[in-house]
Amino acid sequence: MLPTPAVAVGPHLVGAGPLVCNLGPCVVESERRTHRIAEGIAEVCGRLGVPWVFKASVDKANRTSAGSFRGPGLAEGLRILGDVGRGLGVPLTTDVHLPEQAAPFAQVVDLLQVPAFLCRQTDLLDACAATGRPVNVKKGQFLAPGDMAGVLGKLRPGRALLTERGTTFGYGDLVVDFRGLPAMRALGAPVCFDCTHSVQKPGGGATSGGDRRWTPYLARAAAAVGIDALFAEVHDAPEEALSDGPNMVRLSELEALLVSVLAVRAAAAPPPPG
Repeated sequence: MLPTPAVAVGPHLVGAGPLVCNLGPCVVESERRTHRIAEGIAEVCGRLGVPWVFKASVDKANRTSAGSFRGPGLAEGLRILGDVGRGLGVPLTTDVHLPEQAAPFAQVVDLLQVPAFLCRQTDLLDACAATGRPVNVKKGQFLAPGDMAGVLGKLRPGRALLTERGTTFGYGDLVVDFRGLPAMRALGAPVCFDCTHSVQKPGGGATSGGDRRWTPYLARAAAAVGIDALFAEVHDAPEEALSDGPNMVRLSELEALLVSVLAVRAAAAPPPPG
């Protein structure tokens, strides 16, 4: 992979060598369940020595149906997230949907995440950049990798990550073009691969569907191409999840997934110079 500036997310440097993983449920559900999932992820990452960031959305503003669960509310969601971060000593990330959310969210989380549908919203990107926090922008399902150059131009140099999460392919399906990973990295930002939203089947009735069977295959392929970070939504019981259940990695299967991804990434890494 071409050299690119590393981005600090809490104590971790994304793009400095070790794979950093953004892991957690799609949305903050109950306080007990959120802590249980976070503690389970901490155990896995601790055993493997994997640096990680806990991810959970406090408000899912882009649900398919108006009746779908969005979260516990901004204040309560941020409180629960903050408790997880302090309790486990782990950096945090969450979605930002509106410019006015950026500053208060940045007081709690270490990494602001801009959803794919909003990746070109200048006011939102400006507000996130103004907080001084690093920003992870998911590439829109409707954009070519090179189009993310305009997104980077709205953010602070050395403070942005770009995430691949699949591209719209006809109706109700996504496809991943792995050429996009080195193409986006060549723009000057570390790259992340979202292996769970890439298996999503958008729309399709009251809720979006998905097929988690393909998650390990896509994650290993991305590791072989070259990534600086891996994003995966994780749940202890995906069939009970209040959002994106069909896509999420089962907590009991997370360790096997990470072991395989780390092995592929190590095997694909170029030899050190000299």
